[in-house]
Amino acid sequence: MLIIPAIDIKDGKCVRLRQGQMDEETVYGLDPLEVAKRWVDAGARRLHIVDLNGATAGRPENADIIHEIAELYPDIPIQVGGGIRNEDTIQTYLDAGVKYVIIGTKAVTTPHFVSDICLEFPGHIIIGLDARDGKLATNGWSKLSHHDAVDMAQRFEDEGVAAIIFTDIGRDGMLTSVNIKATVSLSSQVSIPVIASGGITNLDDIRNLCKVAEEGITGAITGRAIYEGTLDFAEAQKLADDLCPL
Repeated sequence: MLIIPAIDIKDGKCVRLRQGQMDEETVYGLDPLEVAKRWVDAGARRLHIVDLNGATAGRPENADIIHEIAELYPDIPIQVGGGIRNEDTIQTYLDAGVKYVIIGTKAVTTPHFVSDICLEFPGHIIIGLDARDGKLATNGWSKLSHHDAVDMAQRFEDEGVAAIIFTDIGRDGMLTSVNIKATVSLSSQVSIPVIASGGITNLDDIRNLCKVAEEGITGAITGRAIYEGTLDFAEAQKLADDLCPL
């Protein structure tokens, strides 16, 4: 299982939000490039980067910074989300060296878009399903839809997406432990690899995820925990390597 550090960028700074609320931010670094270096130096094998401004604006707002990170670390797979709503944006990120693009809002509002881009960019599309009480949120989590997370995941199962990131919004940034039950409920009903996100707090969460990794959970994104020190990133990856090697 991969432990994936999250780098959320807002107004050019590295921040973390509580439950996706844009006015509930904590700044963890003025320079996202330095933050990326910190996690690469600690042994990160993938980076998860979100353009928070882009997620609410519906278009990239911090793309230049993300391009710089991709250029600095060409051997580290980077997955990017936030404001990716068309083919040109996807192409620009991939040309810059980004490995995966994460489609969230557009996947929920226009599912056939996923079919088209999976054909155009095979192996590079990840779907971000962000749920509150099982229902999917869109537009930087500011709007709640009527779509069910599992139903939507199953819809994309045969489209050729590389993975699904499942985030429990209610736990994101709260350090209240990952929602194992909801994550397994989704991963056990699809064949697509699932990456867990939201609420990861300490090594116990890594242990608990490893216990259910065989259900198709191949990674875990962590943010506030590694910034506030409740989880040591290098130690977490070593534990995952020992308990549930890929």
